[in-house]
Order: sequence, then C-alpha cells, then structure tokens
Amino acid sequence: MTSVPLICSIDIGTTSTRVILFTDSGEEVTKHQIEYSTSAKEGSKRNSPTIFSNEGIPLDIGEGGHVKVEEDHHAGPTLSFPEPGWVECDPCHILANVLECLGACLTQLEISNSEEPLDGSSPTVYHVAAIGIANMRETTIIWSKKTGRPLHNGIVWNDTRTLSLMNNLNANVPVSIRREIQERAGCPISTYFSALKWTWLYQNVPLIRNAYESGEGDLMFGTVDTWLIYNITREKSFMTDITNASRTSFMNLQTKNYDEQLLEFWGVDPNKMHLPEIVPSSHNFGTFELRDLKEIGYNRHVLSEDEANIVSKYLRNVPITGCLGDQSASLVGQLAFHKGDAKCTYGTGAFLLYNTGDTQLVSEHGAVTTVGYWFPELDESVDGPKCAEPHFCLEGSIAVAGSCVQWLRDNLKLIYSASHIGPLAAQAPTSAGVVFVPAFSGLFAPYWNAQTTGTIFGLTQYSKATHIARAAIEGVCFQVRAILNAMVSDASSSHEFLAKASQHHRENPLNTLHVDGGMSQSDVVMQIQADILGPSVSVVRSHNAECTALGSAIAAGLHKDVKIWESLEHVKKKLGGDTNGPNMYVAQLEDAKREKMWRLWERAISRARDWLEDDEDEDVEIT
Repeated sequence: MTSVPLICSIDIGTTSTRVILFTDSGEEVTKHQIEYSTSAKEGSKRNSPTIFSNEGIPLDIGEGGHVKVEEDHHAGPTLSFPEPGWVECDPCHILANVLECLGACLTQLEISNSEEPLDGSSPTVYHVAAIGIANMRETTIIWSKKTGRPLHNGIVWNDTRTLSLMNNLNANVPVSIRREIQERAGCPISTYFSALKWTWLYQNVPLIRNAYESGEGDLMFGTVDTWLIYNITREKSFMTDITNASRTSFMNLQTKNYDEQLLEFWGVDPNKMHLPEIVPSSHNFGTFELRDLKEIGYNRHVLSEDEANIVSKYLRNVPITGCLGDQSASLVGQLAFHKGDAKCTYGTGAFLLYNTGDTQLVSEHGAVTTVGYWFPELDESVDGPKCAEPHFCLEGSIAVAGSCVQWLRDNLKLIYSASHIGPLAAQAPTSAGVVFVPAFSGLFAPYWNAQTTGTIFGLTQYSKATHIARAAIEGVCFQVRAILNAMVSDASSSHEFLAKASQHHRENPLNTLHVDGGMSQSDVVMQIQADILGPSVSVVRSHNAECTALGSAIAAGLHKDVKIWESLEHVKKKLGGDTNGPNMYVAQLEDAKREKMWRLWERAISRARDWLEDDEDEDVEIT
C-alpha cells in the first residue's frame, strides 16, 4: 500500500472559504467551498446561480456538493454592510466555515481512501502532511485574550468608512512625514490598510477603547490569518506571516518587524494591545487542533460527530507550515519567482504584482510596496544566495475588469454569458476607433483619479456590438499596460535595482506576465493583452485555476519539516512551470498599430479625467 502526502490549503477569500487538498504535482484530490451569507437583500451572491473562486473562476455548485452557499443555520450573515461603503465580517463565522470545509473535504478523502481499485491493484492511500493558509489581507479583527471572543465584527479590506480619517491625515500631515511612512511601511495613508481600521475601532467602539485604556493588555490585534491560526492551533499560536504584516502599515519593510515610529504615528502602544509575532511565509505556525467554537460564543452546530472524528484522524499532529496573503499566494501559485516576473489576477477588478527580488522599491507612480514571499530555509545552493531574504513586489490594482464584462452582459445585454465576450470581440479585427474607458469606480493605479467615469469614445454609425466588446477588453488591457509601465519606470529609475540586476534585466525589466482569473480563460482576451503589451513581454496563463490556494500549499510544502518540494526550481518542475505551449501568448500586432492604439487610449484618458469635477458655472445634476 502506497501512502501519498497531501498539502491541505485553507483559502479564506472575501466572499467565500475553500479547502483544497493538493498533491506534489498540484493536482486537486478533494475540494469544498462555502460562499458566505450576506446581509444584502438585493443582488446578493447568495441568490446567484454562480459562485466564483478567489481568482474569479465560476464554479459548479452542483458538482458532488463540493461548493455550496452557507446554510441558514448559521445565525446572522458572515458578511454584512451596515452602511454604504461599510463591509464587515463575523470572525466566528469565518472559523465555522473553515471547519465545515475541512470536515467535508476530509470526509471525501476518507471515502476515497476506503475504495478498493477496480483492477485489483494495490490501493493508494492519502495522508495530510501539512496545512497552508491563504487569506484576504488587511481585514482587521480585535478580540479579547481572556475570553477569546471578538470585540467587534472584522472590518474588511475594501471597507471605506475611514475615508474622512484618511482625508484628514493627508491634508494635515506634512508631505515629508507621509513620504517617510510610505518608505518604512510600503503603504501610503489609505483606507485600504489595517492601521486606519484600528484607528476607527479605537475611536468608535467603547468596548475596545476602554479595554485599551485600562492597560490590562487584554486586546489582541490580528488580520484573518492571525485569527485563524490562533484558533486552530494547539499552542494558540499568535503569529502573522510577513506578507500580511506588510499590509498593516505597522511593519518596517527593512527590519521585518514592528516599527516604533509607525506604531507611535498610528497611536498603538504594544503594551496595551498585543501584536502578533511576524514570521516568514514558510514557518511552523503550530499544530492543528479541532476547536470547540462554543468557547468563543459560537453556539451553532458545525461538524457532525463523524466529521469531527475524521478531521481529528487526518489532522492530528499535522503542522501549519505555510501562510500568505491572497495576492502573494497567487504570485507564488503562478510560479512568478524571478525578479522581473509579474502576475495579474483578473477578477471583478484586477491585481498586479511585480517581483522586484530583494530590492525594496518605493514607487513614484502610485504603486504600493509589499512583500511577495519569504522562504528563508530553502537550500541557497539550489535557489541562489538571495532566497534567504524576502522577495518584494510593487502592487497596483484596477477597479474594473471582470465587472466590465458583467456590465456588458447585464446592463447593455450585448452578451448572454460572460464567456461570450471573447467570441463576440473576435468577430471584429479591431475596435474601429472605439475606445472604452471602464472607469465605473474612478481610475485606480497609475492614474488615481476618482472623478473619472466610464466613457466610450469614437462611436460612429459603423460601430457595432463587436467593436464595443473589443474596446471594453482593450480598456482593461490598456490599464494593465499602464500599471506595468509605471512599475518598470520605478525599477528602471532605481539605482539599487539596476545595480543588482543582470544585463538582461537592465535591458528587459519585465520578463513575463503570469495571468489567472476569469478573463484569463479567454484565448481572445489574452491575445489582445499580449498585443497591447508588445513583443518584449510574454503572457502566460496559469495551468491551475486555483492559484491562491496552490500558493499557500507551496509555502507549506517548502518548509524543512515537510519537504514536499526541495526548492523553487523543484516546485516549477513538479507543477509544470514551463512557459512554453498553448498557455503562452505573444504579440502579433505590428508595432506601429499598437502605438497608435496606445496614443488613442491616452487621449481618451485625458478627456475622461475629472468628469465629475464640480463646475460653479454650470448647474449639472448627476443622479
């Protein structure tokens, strides 16, 4: 009998939680996903026939029961929206969903291990060697050390309740200090990161403020990874990995630890509120232990007795050895390990990370500096002398990507299904002069103009639905090029980056764009992206649709106590990291045509800017 090791990946996304068991070749053995219940009554994903993975891939909810909507017996919603722009999560529900996914996934594994091969051969039995965690970043949770109970709902990363706090700080804090904060933390003053969420909780939740001011040290601060690890480890480990810590605005990127000046700026006294230990992405976070959630006030039924026994059977003494924030996990899952590699996840919006190796760049063009991953225990003779240090990234985001396709489907009725966008666009060899700026929520990096609205230019009587569809795709792809241009400019102007770069990297700062997510599944869309980027950049689609979960599995499997993979090169070899083949796209468009399209795009951006800017001479009502 052969026993095959698996890595159990727990992936806590913004709208769902999933657990996937991976082999060393990246094959999914079992999988279970739960979409969160929400407080939204209209347009709730709960009432949608489609559930999406973290990468924006639609999943079949009827396939073996592996994906389902959270059941009604969980009291209250997991996600709630108390006021416009506010997004909260119930930390106890997050834990319950993780345990339920583990129960369902491992029950499937138990059934698989019990089946006898039909051909009479020796059966293959699987066991779980380690656990990896991927999680939505920046989401902030405060709980009591005494009781273990959250003192408020978690404030989710995309919550904007701190907008006035942000505007006040940006208006009153000198530019020099704001610049120093960004150089130390990598994060500008923004609603995005955890620091302002803590400020709001302190100012607006008396229970938290009083506990902080009492000086008793009862408060525990953490992001979703810390909350989960604390509650599912025998040791009650209080840790966070460096990729998540780099999104709090409390950590100094150089020292890889909390920064006294940053903590003082954000009003955090570590003697009054516990901060989790910052550790590498591949690390022994503790040993799994099945927790009775009644201890923290969650009284709903989660696992049956049989499921609890199966979870304990397969995860007893199994270590948690990997943890990454979701975008970093996607970078690792796409095998974008080399300096100059970039990745783009096309979901509702799009997230880009540009690997700058061991060089920490502070962007002059609106990108954020963050940690991609840190695997300090890898064999340096195999992976190079820089592997022991964190790999940094520049990050940029696009507000509208897949949601533009949904708009064409739902609002204009141009397509019946999102998957039809590629075939429709393919019917037109060009957009015939139509330029679509999909700025439904303003423009993010690198333009940063909240007053811009979605705009379509160049319409004539010749224009057809095919031209609009193609222009919409191009609008997303142009923004990807704009962000990558900004990141390459940051790299090319950095003396430190250039000094450490090889001659090839100096001449070609961007090697490959690794892509995943819903839009990346279309050959037409990815060819348009390659044509817009040009011949110096190859677009490579991931072989695995669940890159985020796979990334956390890789982090766990690289740990010295697990050694599913010996090195990053071993990972690439086992997981099919070859960049050649049907998943690679290179530019086929002539340079002159590409640059003409780019000039037209830049002209459209300049015309669309500040559309919502107040004009005292005009009485314009916008509804």
